[in-house]
Amino acid sequence: MDEIVTKGAVELAALLRRREVSSEEVVGAFLARIAAKNPILSAFTTVFDEDARREARAKDKELAKRPGDLPPFFGVPTAVKDLNLVAGKRMQFGSRGAKVTWSPVDCRTTGRLRDAGFVFLGKLATSEYGIMPITEPDIHPPTANPWNLEHTAGGSSGGSGAALAADLVPIAQGSDGAGSVRIPSAFCHVFGLKPSRGRIRNAFMLPDETLLYTDGPLAHSVDDAAAMLDALAGITVGKPHWAPPPPRPFAELAKRPPGRLLVRFTTTNDLVATPPEIRAHVVRAAKVLADLGHDVEELTTTPGLSLEDFLPLWQKLAADVPLVRWKDTQPVTRWVAEGGARYSHAEVEGIRKELERRILAWLGETDIVLTPTVALPPPRLGLARSPDGPAEIFRRAAELGAYTAASNITGQPAASLPIGLTEQGLPIGLQIVGRRFADAEVLAISRVLEEALPYRKRRAPVAIA
Repeated sequence: MDEIVTKGAVELAALLRRREVSSEEVVGAFLARIAAKNPILSAFTTVFDEDARREARAKDKELAKRPGDLPPFFGVPTAVKDLNLVAGKRMQFGSRGAKVTWSPVDCRTTGRLRDAGFVFLGKLATSEYGIMPITEPDIHPPTANPWNLEHTAGGSSGGSGAALAADLVPIAQGSDGAGSVRIPSAFCHVFGLKPSRGRIRNAFMLPDETLLYTDGPLAHSVDDAAAMLDALAGITVGKPHWAPPPPRPFAELAKRPPGRLLVRFTTTNDLVATPPEIRAHVVRAAKVLADLGHDVEELTTTPGLSLEDFLPLWQKLAADVPLVRWKDTQPVTRWVAEGGARYSHAEVEGIRKELERRILAWLGETDIVLTPTVALPPPRLGLARSPDGPAEIFRRAAELGAYTAASNITGQPAASLPIGLTEQGLPIGLQIVGRRFADAEVLAISRVLEEALPYRKRRAPVAIA
């Protein structure tokens, strides 16, 4: 079993096509891991045990008939964040306040993954409605970090990060509105990508205006993430934030050495101070790129963003969540949503455009920006239940997104790459931000650094035990 669950999604897909292993064996191995490890992690909210095994057996029959004419991830297991809909399955959105708890249909993202051949093992934990960058909803115990069970796995895609780091899935889907793919990727020592705005169609068929969030992959490697991006990406011609399609699949473009780029790095932020230990890892990554011939400079200024600048965007996003019994939600969720009632969509879009202008003016002609993904190591569990009140809880949580939220405002692609561990053995992530629509460049630079700084080969203690 250990041999199977340590392999990435692309490698498993190749083994399945060659029929060196069956989908039933692979799915069974991961389900056994979930049964053994999920009780201490709370990464999964629902497990589709019988359905997954049944589907795996059906996939094996298809593989026997036509192995060369099947979708790229045919028979490979994955899991879906519990903000996304799976036909015929329970949906909770991390909340006791959901008025509808069963979906008759797949959302767009789930449909794309199904079309790519994945077998769904279950639903992955999220913070309540994806509002917080920690995964501590009321419906189950906090999602713990596989590197230290007393610390958070991050959020809002905390279940995705924890499940991947503990080898409960070979690849996972997440979504990101202010860092919700990148923060758990950094905290759980995996690779995560927030694609450009417009690269992946909106999962819920909502208007694209003021669209901060997008779905994205969490994976053991850049290659796996690029392949999942190919499966998820779709052209949204005519939409306000349409991303032009790539000339070749991202799985190919990620492997092409990037040309000489202007790379700027910073460890300075208006919301939070970056400890020397984390800064040192960012500087080291910048030096690697300088040694490879890129033009590397340090950014010593900031775009001057405050929490108050960003807050209306996040408040309006929360206020627009449909079908909620607000009295049954967590106090911090209600506090955020109540603040959004005073804004119209036009007002919030105007705020977003002005913030985008400031951020892009600050970046200038930069091709790649390097920052810490998070300026702090993973906090201890319990922030959502702090007695300090919702405003203070949100302020402290917002520090975790201090470096990540800007690219949601601008729509730029951004990744988190594992680059080291703190002295206490907690993961550190490097954020890699590209120009708008330059997803392939972000993947290529990430791959270069992945090879030069091969920290991803380290496994979390929970995965090894």
